Parts: sequence; structure tokens; C-alpha cells
Amino acid sequence: MKKRNLALLAAAFGATVAATVIVLNFSSGEKKVRQQVEHRYSVADPQFVRVMGVLLGPALVSGNRVETLLNGDRIFEAMLGAIRGATRTITFETYIYWSGEIGKAFAEALSERARSGVKVHVILDWVGSQKMDEDALAAMRRAGVEIEQYHPPSWNTIDRMNNRTHRKLLVIDGRIGFTGGVGIADKWSGDAQDADHWRDTHYRLEGPAVAQMQAAFTDNWTKVTGRVLHTPDYFPPLEPAGSQYAQVFQSSVEGGAESMHLMYLLSIAAARKTIHLSMAYFAPDEAALQTLIDAVKRGVKVQLILPGPISDAKLVQSASRAKWGELLRLGAQIHHYQPTMFHCKVLVVDGLWTSVGSTNFDSRSFRLNDEANLNVYDKDLAARQIADFEEDLRKSRPVTYEEWASRPWHEKLGERAATLFDAQL
Repeated sequence: MKKRNLALLAAAFGATVAATVIVLNFSSGEKKVRQQVEHRYSVADPQFVRVMGVLLGPALVSGNRVETLLNGDRIFEAMLGAIRGATRTITFETYIYWSGEIGKAFAEALSERARSGVKVHVILDWVGSQKMDEDALAAMRRAGVEIEQYHPPSWNTIDRMNNRTHRKLLVIDGRIGFTGGVGIADKWSGDAQDADHWRDTHYRLEGPAVAQMQAAFTDNWTKVTGRVLHTPDYFPPLEPAGSQYAQVFQSSVEGGAESMHLMYLLSIAAARKTIHLSMAYFAPDEAALQTLIDAVKRGVKVQLILPGPISDAKLVQSASRAKWGELLRLGAQIHHYQPTMFHCKVLVVDGLWTSVGSTNFDSRSFRLNDEANLNVYDKDLAARQIADFEEDLRKSRPVTYEEWASRPWHEKLGERAATLFDAQL
């Protein structure tokens, strides 16, 4: 009898621990923004810039130059070239790092710089780097690369195992920064020419905003190591490199997971003319969806490009489709990209405000992941993004309201079921 009671107690204890872990990991612990943000001013209004720089994050600073890099061949060439030219420091944080030719090229370039005396610091998300060869990790460490994994399974991080770093940040000598959508994997190589080579965009940054990107990396480096990177090797004086106003905006569960969510809501609420949204994973919560609907209602032309038949996240696609009805009925345009997986994450508002980086339009990015976006207040950069959007549009298929409404009942049922997982998508 005693053994039976002990077994029951052990089972109850195990169930309690499991339930506690689930609750801790599947809740951000913060209040959600439940109500859509009202339209009170446009992105052209100075109030918009004040709100973005004071209410939410670091100030927009002038003197920046942002270069747009389309698809893997251009992106990886620019990133690897910058790494090979580093003379003092390299800081690198990414979600996806897999074995393969691209992973090998980055490992060799980082290792060579470390052997040459450059201080190289790398943060890899534990989940996102599971497909990385352990031998490659060991070789990098032997070369002098400092590598940390973000939230590997352990008792002291058991309440944060569902919190991943999804940031894509590379900073060279504290002077050149890169961010965008790409992971370090062969899927991103090439020029989006077929189903095995994904479509994505990355960005090269020079100017004072690079210090904000470095601060975003340092935020997580301090969390995982307890050490602060603060010398001139990491934060040198930065002269103007261009004429663009920019900020690097970051969010995390510890530092305010809702801030990225609110940044998107405020950006959309400030639209008066156009919204161009290229998005790899689009599963908006009620507040984000309603803010888009309100934009359409006040006459904003809303256009979305989303992944089409080639997707690595069918569950997200299903949950997404369940939400399109009102947007399509009111006149929003939704298009499916056809040639390959569409992994871009680009928002352009009124041809003036551009937000790019690691953030998806879903609850996981808004509330659970550590994210970082580059926000730029500049007509020329916005025009370039819209031109790229138009080119992608030519390779996309529109979805009509009639098509959406007439889809089979079993698809509708499956999509409704998928929305039950919204908080984790």
C-alpha cells in the first residue's frame, strides 16, 4: 500500500512539475495589447517619429546608409566579405545555423578571423542550431571563436525554453551591421531560382544606428555570459555614412515582449495611403488583424505577399487563411508567392517608413521570441522596397474573396483547428 501511495505521489508531483513548466513556457507573463491602436496621425507627422523614438525604443538617428541585398548569393557574399575584412571584433547572433556549404563557409571565415586575433562572439539559438554539426562547433571554439547557445535545456532556464532568440544580427568592428530574414543554411543560397533556394532580403547598415544593433547583440550576450562588451572595439565613434534616419528596434520577454507588437500596430495605424507587407509567417492576433482592417476601411491600399504552395510552415498557413475573410471582403489584396518559399519580413507604410528584420507578423514573434528590426524613415529606401515588392508581385497569384469563401468545408475546419495554436505560431 505504501509503495502504491508513493507511486501516486510521485506521479502527482511529476504532473505538477510538467504543468508548471508548460504554464511558464507558453505564457509571456505580460498583459497583451488587446485593443487596436487608433489612427491619430500619419507617418509623415513628427508625432510618429517622436512616438517611435520615445515611447518604444531608441531614438531615430540621422547619418545612416542602408543597402538592400536580395537573395542568398548577394547576401552571403556581402556578409562573408565583411567578416573576412574584420580587424577588431565580430558579433553574430542568429536563429538558424545548419550544416552545409553555407554553414561551412561562415565557420571557416569566423575561425580564420579568430585565429588572426579578432575577437569573435557568436550566439546561436539552441533550437535553431540543432542541425549544425558538432564537429564544426568544436573547430570554431578551437580557433578561438566564443560561441554561446541561447536557452539550452537546463534547470535554470526551464521557464524560458519556449523563449528563443530569433534575431539575425551581424556587426563588424562596431561599424558595419547586417540584419534581415536569412538564416545560415543552404536553403537561402542562390537567387530564389527554384523550390530549393528561398526568396529573402537582408540589409547592410552603416552609420550611428550600428551602435544600436551592437547594443541589441550585447543585450543577449550579457544574458548568456554575464559579461558586458563595452570598449571602443565594440562601440567606436561613428561618423555619418549617409542621410537616412534609422533605429534598431529590439524586443524580448525580459525587456518587454509587447514592444515589437506595438511598433507594428502603431506603424499600421499611422498609414494614410499604402501598406506593403511582405511576410513569411502571417498569423495576426485580434488586435493586429483589426488594425489592418481599420486601415482598409479608412481608404488605405493594403497589399500582402505571403508564401504560396511552397512553405515550411503549413500549420501557420492554415491558421492564417482562417483570418482573411474581412480583409479580402473590404478590398485588401493578398497574394501567394509561387516560385519558392517566401521568407521576407518587410513592412512599408506610405512610401516613407520601412521596418525590416527578423520579426514575423505572428504571436511568436510579438510575444515569445527575442527579435530585432531595422526601422528606416526614408523615401528612397521605401521606394526600393516597393520596387522589389512589385517584382515579387509579378511572381505571385492573387487570392480573391470569392475563392476564399468557397474553399471546401474540410479546409475551413482544419484552418479553424489551426487557430487554436495561435499563441504559439
